[in-house]
Amino acid sequence: MSAPAGTAGAAPWTGPRPAPWIRHARRTAAVLSALALWQLLAQFRVHLWLRFSQFPTVTETAREFARRLGTGAYWQDVSESLTRIVGGFALAAVLGVAVGTALARSALAFDLLGPLLEVLRPIPAIALVPVAILLFPSNEQGIVFITFAAAFFPVTVSTRHAVRALTPVWEEAVRTMGAGRWRVLWSVVLPGALPGILGGLSVGVGVSWICVISAEMISGEYGVGYRTWQDYTVLDYPGVIVGMATIGLLGRLTSTGVELLGRRLTRWLPRTADGPHPPAGGRVRWRRARALSGGSS
Repeated sequence: MSAPAGTAGAAPWTGPRPAPWIRHARRTAAVLSALALWQLLAQFRVHLWLRFSQFPTVTETAREFARRLGTGAYWQDVSESLTRIVGGFALAAVLGVAVGTALARSALAFDLLGPLLEVLRPIPAIALVPVAILLFPSNEQGIVFITFAAAFFPVTVSTRHAVRALTPVWEEAVRTMGAGRWRVLWSVVLPGALPGILGGLSVGVGVSWICVISAEMISGEYGVGYRTWQDYTVLDYPGVIVGMATIGLLGRLTSTGVELLGRRLTRWLPRTADGPHPPAGGRVRWRRARALSGGSS
């Protein structure tokens, strides 16, 4: 079963755990060290194998970032990119989970949809830009379609594998208590496969950002990708780095949102410091199945 790091199937850390403040200090030191190295290489125009002769320094980039934060154009670009991501990714999440579940549990769905999806899946979503231009009446709809296509296949594949990997004990226990197909689906299959589904969502949102930025560079009118490409064409290198930093921050924001949603949805799972772990042992499964079917433990 495909699952995000730190969830089902992950091995817990061994050895003594450092205090939280030590871990925060190490992370802060790593970021500051990287920024200091960047500043030195760019300030002294180091030209070895990598060329930093035209690379903007940290201070130049920070000044440009601060300037753009006060402009309406910057926030319009951020809003456009976020709207495209949310629309395309939400549609991909709903359809991906539905299609992945159908492929895993229905031979008819697998025979009808499986071959077609396996042919389409290797095609990079960004390669669909010409198709989107031909099919959709506006660039905006085409970019949302590309975002959807980027996230749909990771979510579908992760859901299919997660559902197939479920132990049959849960489903059999609920069926013996008279639960029907839909009750089993909503009470056993989807909750049990949720860690794997969340892994697909995490991958999907990252791929979506890659493709939406690329699509904005090719055919967009607004958006962070469009603005970053425009800065490059006029040799505004601090602006290019600002665009890259904005993309990274937005990607981190959306990934964190998916992670927090996943923690909330899987709060019933036993947890360690590394994340949720599925219940183990027949007695725990039996109690879980009875609770889901409305019986008493």
